[in-house]
Amino acid sequence: MLRITAASLCTYCPRIRLLLPPSAAASNVTSQNKRLENQHTVDSLYELSVDIRKVRKFKSWVLSESSAYVSETADLLRDMGADTTAIARILETHPEAVLCRPGDVAAQRDLWVSVCPNKRELMSIIEKFPASFFTLTHHSNQRANILYLQSLRLNKRIIGKLMASAPQSFSRPVESNQEVIHTLRETYLDLGGDEGNLRVWLQKLLSQNPYILLRPAEAWRDSLGFLREQGFSTEELLSLVSSLRASIAELQPEAMRQALAYIEGALACSQDELKQIVIRCPAVLYYSLPTLAARFQGLMDVGVSMEQVKKSPNVLELTTQIVLYRIQKLASYGYDVRSGSLDFIVGTKKDFEMSYGKLHLRQQRPLFNPVAPIRSAEE
Repeated sequence: MLRITAASLCTYCPRIRLLLPPSAAASNVTSQNKRLENQHTVDSLYELSVDIRKVRKFKSWVLSESSAYVSETADLLRDMGADTTAIARILETHPEAVLCRPGDVAAQRDLWVSVCPNKRELMSIIEKFPASFFTLTHHSNQRANILYLQSLRLNKRIIGKLMASAPQSFSRPVESNQEVIHTLRETYLDLGGDEGNLRVWLQKLLSQNPYILLRPAEAWRDSLGFLREQGFSTEELLSLVSSLRASIAELQPEAMRQALAYIEGALACSQDELKQIVIRCPAVLYYSLPTLAARFQGLMDVGVSMEQVKKSPNVLELTTQIVLYRIQKLASYGYDVRSGSLDFIVGTKKDFEMSYGKLHLRQQRPLFNPVAPIRSAEE
């Protein structure tokens, strides 16, 4: 009798499982080698329209934590102006947020409000970078770094962008960032920069590359020292630093040496010509040797001359596929790049569209004959 009953229950188990709520059914089928889900967390997220399947797929461990503050986190986000859709999206992208204590999140909010003009902009940042906002460790370091950057009179939005894009910069001791900023200041002034423009220059560097503070100060000194050895003047170095932004600190002297040697040999140029090529196209310093070789060979294969590359070195910033497409596009308008200038194909997509647009108009517009008789529209 007992065997029959047990068999009957087993037969109806799938049917019973179907009658359970989605969250309960999922927790019941959790494999034995995984931790059981916190049912209250699952139900709370479900009520907020969070896609539980997505959380299970990428951050399943969050659902197994014994302590979670789902409703409290949602209330804090709602107080900052987030609507239901935004809250669900944030918690799907970064479900770890519900594990943060409400008091810590409130303190983090107050800290970020100090560098955000309003709550609306703060919410925009949180939606794009939830992990940065809900990283609550090293709170004292964050505050110290914010105060330091504010003491430099940097724009609030610049500081906010740094916190969102490179939160590691704010988690480390303020002394590390002070050393990098000091090196940047010394570099700018040593290269002839004006003290009055230092703040603007710093803001431009930081806004263009938020990871600038993560590069060690020694890297700046090594890269600049190498370029000095190549004969670049202080004015030229300042131009390169401004063009390359923080990327100059990521360059290795040996890699730059190889790139310069290749360009000098491939284009058969003098030292002065090489310097001018680098100044006009600083990107050649950070492209790898295989990349430079492939792009140069691609230009040679389509009939471009070395002299043309010397005059328009920015063409090396383009991939071979883009170069081929643009040459073919211009050829359809009757322009042969091989016998003309490469300036028509360099630049951004928008620059190129303007260039071939002018060629197209020039092709369509009839030549004006100054001695032809003027005829009225009626004739």
